[in-house]
Amino acid sequence: MRLFELLLFLSNIGLFALTFLLKKGRPRIPLFVASGIATLLLVIHWTVEGYRVQLFFSYCIPIIFFATSGYSYFRKKGPQKIPRLLLGLANTAIAIMLGVTAVLMYAFPVINLPEPAGEFKVGTQTFHLVDRNREEIFDKTRDGKRELMVQVWYPVTVGTGKYAPFIPDTPILRYMAANYGLPEFTLQHLKYVSSYAYSGAEVSSAQTSYPLILANPGFGSSRFLHTSQAENLASHGYIVAVIDHTFNTFATEFPDGRITTSTTNDLFSPEDDYRTGRESRDKLGEVLTDDVAFVLDQFELIQSGQIPSHLKGRIDLDHVGVFGHSIGGATAYDASYDPRIAAGIDLDGGLYRLRDREELQKPFLFINSESYFEELKMVMDNRIFTDAELNRMGSTREWMDQVTEDKKLELERMHETVDEGGQILYIENTEHLNFADVQFISPIFKMLGITGKIGPERANSVINAYMLDFFDMYLKNQGGDLIKGPDSRFPEVKFVTSLIK
Repeated sequence: MRLFELLLFLSNIGLFALTFLLKKGRPRIPLFVASGIATLLLVIHWTVEGYRVQLFFSYCIPIIFFATSGYSYFRKKGPQKIPRLLLGLANTAIAIMLGVTAVLMYAFPVINLPEPAGEFKVGTQTFHLVDRNREEIFDKTRDGKRELMVQVWYPVTVGTGKYAPFIPDTPILRYMAANYGLPEFTLQHLKYVSSYAYSGAEVSSAQTSYPLILANPGFGSSRFLHTSQAENLASHGYIVAVIDHTFNTFATEFPDGRITTSTTNDLFSPEDDYRTGRESRDKLGEVLTDDVAFVLDQFELIQSGQIPSHLKGRIDLDHVGVFGHSIGGATAYDASYDPRIAAGIDLDGGLYRLRDREELQKPFLFINSESYFEELKMVMDNRIFTDAELNRMGSTREWMDQVTEDKKLELERMHETVDEGGQILYIENTEHLNFADVQFISPIFKMLGITGKIGPERANSVINAYMLDFFDMYLKNQGGDLIKGPDSRFPEVKFVTSLIK
C-alpha cells in the first residue's frame, strides 16, 4: 500500500470519527480544518501516486466533508439542524464507503515485486520480431506473417533514471482483468507498479558474454507475468528473453498499437473428443516450439549486429537454456530437442507432441505444483476412478483412460530426463498460478484457492532458487547443490524421482 493513499484513507476514518466527537453546538472549525487536510492529501496522492478506481470513495469523502463543513462554517445563519434519520443514513453510507474502500485496497494493492537477489543490476529491451517464413494461422481477420513481441532482461553495471514499469503496455490491462474473471477496470492500478529493470541500459562489462535463457508463458498468460523470474536470473548473470506467443496471450500490444488477444482456445474440442483435443494441443504446441526456434535464430542475428541492440556480441550462444510455465513448460521441453539448447525447465506443465518424439537426451528439470503432482501420483499408483468420481469431474471413463495413457507416457519422458542429470520436484502447498507473477496481484487469489497456501514471496523465492541452481550447473558449470537432493533450507521441496522408477 502506498504512503499517501494510506494517509488519505486514515484521514477519512478520522473525519468520520470526528463527526461523533464534536458535540452539538460546538464550533465546526475542527471538522473544516480536518477535511481541508484530507482534501490536500487527496491532491498530493493524485499528483504523486496517481488516481486509481479502488479509492473512488476515498476521493468522495473528504470532498463531501470539506464542502459541507465549509458551507456550515461560512454561512451567516446559525447551524442548521439535520434530521436524525437523515444523519443516520449519511453516517451509514460513509461507514459502508469506508468498508468497501478497505476491502478494495486489500484485494487490489499496488504491489511490490520481489527484488532481484543477484549482484547485477538489470536492464530491459523489447523486440518486435517478424518471421517472414511462417504464415499466421491463428488470425482469422487478416493474412500475415507470424509476429512476436519478446522482452529481454540482462545484467547491467549502472542503471540511470527510473525503473521501467512492470506492465508498460497499459491498454492490455483490461484484457488481463477479463482473463481472470474480473471487471475490466479492476487491474488498471497495475500501471503504477514498477519493475527493477532499467530500459535500454548498457550491458555489464563484468563478463565478455552471458548465457541466454528463453522463456515461455502459459496458456492465456503474458511475458510480463514472468518479470520477477527473468529479473532474478538476469541479476545473476543471464540474458533472459520472455516470448509473448501471439494469440496465446491474454493480450499483446505491437508497436503500431495493434492488440491481439487469445484465439488459440478455439482449437480445443469438447471433452468428449479427447483425441481431437490432443491433436489440437499438439498443433498449437508445434507453433509455440517453432516460435522458440525462430527467436533463437533472431538472437544469432542480434549477436552478430544484424539486429541493432546493446546485446551485440554479448550473448553466449554456446550456453542456451529454456524454461516455461504450463503449456510454456511443455514448449520448453519440446524446444529442448533443438541441439542449440543445453538444458530446460518445465514449471507445472503437462507435455505435448510426445508421440512424435524420442527420448530427450539432455538435462531437464520438472518443478510441479502439489496439486499437479497428486494427479501424476494417481497415474503412478494405477488408481481407477469410481463412477461417482468421474461424474463429479464431468468425465467419461474413456476420456480418463486416454488421459491416463498420455500421462503414463509423460511420466516415462520425465523419468528419462533424470538419467541425463535432470530432476522431478514438487513444492508443497502450491497451485498452478504460484509459478507466475499473477500470484502477487491479489491476496484474494490465495483465499479462493487459485494459488496455494504457500505465501507468494516464499513460492517465488523457492522456484527462483532451484531454477538458478539448475541453470548455473548446466550453463555455467557451477552450483548444482540444490538439485542433488533435499535441502533443509527448502523443506517444502519434495523430490519424486524414486516414485516413478
